[in-house]
Amino acid sequence: MTLGALLTQASVPDAVVHCAGGGSVGYSVTRPYDDYLRTVASTAALLEFMRLYAPKAALVYPSSAAVYGHAAKLPISETDPLRPVSPYGVHKQIAEQLCASHASRYGIRIAIVRLFSVYGCGLRKQLLWDACSRISNGGTEFSGTGKEQRDWLHIDDAASLLALALDHAGTDCPVLNGGSGQAASVSQVLREIAGLLGVDASVTFTGQVRKMDPVAYVADISRARALGWNPARQWRDGVGEYVHWFRSGAN
Repeated sequence: MTLGALLTQASVPDAVVHCAGGGSVGYSVTRPYDDYLRTVASTAALLEFMRLYAPKAALVYPSSAAVYGHAAKLPISETDPLRPVSPYGVHKQIAEQLCASHASRYGIRIAIVRLFSVYGCGLRKQLLWDACSRISNGGTEFSGTGKEQRDWLHIDDAASLLALALDHAGTDCPVLNGGSGQAASVSQVLREIAGLLGVDASVTFTGQVRKMDPVAYVADISRARALGWNPARQWRDGVGEYVHWFRSGAN
C-alpha cells in the first residue's frame, strides 16, 4: 500500500482500521525487507494520507502481542517492556511508534490494539488450520513441547474490541491488549481438536522450540474491561466451532 494507491482508490474516511501488513512471523524471518514494506511502509503511507487528506478521521491500528517478545511475567500488561524477538514483532513496534508520533505531532486520533492469538472460522493458516489438516490426515506429531501457552481470542471478540477502540482513539494514542485474559496450552488445544475430529491416537511433540516462539503469552485485559469490553467466547467453544467449519468442507 502506497500513498499514490490511497490517493487514487480511497475516499476520505471517517474511521480507519488499518489491517494491512505482514501476517506471519516465519515470513518475516525469511523475507524481512518485504515484511518491513508490508507493515512499516504501509503504515507510514496511511498516516501521511490521513495527515494530508483525512486529519479528522479516527484510526485503529491492530498491532500484535509479538511486540512483547519473551515476557518476563504473566499476564502481560500494556506498560510492560517491548522486546520483540522476530522481525515481525520489530516491524509492529516501529508501526506503533509511527502511530504515536503522528498522534502527538499532527493531532490524528489513534488507538492501538495489541492482538494476541486471534482465530475463527475462515482462517486457513496458523495453528488451528495446520492442526485440523494434519490430524485429519493421520499426523499427530507437532513441533515444540506442547506446554507453550497462548491467549486465544475469537475473531468476533477481536472485532468488537477494535470497534470500541475507535470510540476511544485520541491524540494520546491509547494502547489496549486484545486477548481473552486466559491461557490454554498448545497441547490442550491440539488434544481438543483431535477429540473433535474423532482421532484416538495421542498427540505428541518433538520438543524442538524455535527461538522466536515465546513460551507463554497471556494478556492483562483490565484496560479494555475498564472501557466496558469483555470477551464473549471461550476457547473450547470457539475451537469446536472451527472444527465443525473445517469438517463441513473448508478443506
